[in-house]
Amino acid sequence: MSTRPTSCPKCNGPMEEGFVLDKAHYGSPTTPEWLEGKPERSFWTGLKTKGHDRYHVMTYRCERCGYLESYADSAPI
Repeated sequence: MSTRPTSCPKCNGPMEEGFVLDKAHYGSPTTPEWLEGKPERSFWTGLKTKGHDRYHVMTYRCERCGYLESYADSAPI
């Protein structure tokens, strides 16, 4: 990712890098991903993901006010 926020857009406090933990798949911890396009339902998996570009998502948290801001990686997975 090329753009890393250094200060919070809400209070100008310092931002730290992290991620939001996702436990949607049988309680197994994963990191969120961003998929291009509109969501399409799938009978077997809930949502169709095949054929969509996928990107890791990084989240930054303000150390002062707790504001979260997320960014998708610039390179697909």
